[in-house]
Amino acid sequence: MRILINFQNVQVPVYFNAETKQPIQRTLKLLTSALDNKLRNGKNALKKCLNSLISIEIEGSEAILHSKSEFDTLALSLY
Repeated sequence: MRILINFQNVQVPVYFNAETKQPIQRTLKLLTSALDNKLRNGKNALKKCLNSLISIEIEGSEAILHSKSEFDTLALSLY
């Protein structure tokens, strides 16, 4: 399943696994909260990834952040 979220005035697709056990709205709330927090308080490598974010993949309790450079792809724990 794919949902678009607005992050830094850019539409970013978020892909969910069909086997997700958590409610999607709760996961999206956790995701946006974590992204905003990391953008404000994160280290430079994470901020670099967030500034070039192209998609997000939710796998269990982790968000895989895909950026323009494959070397900047990171995993972010939601819980």
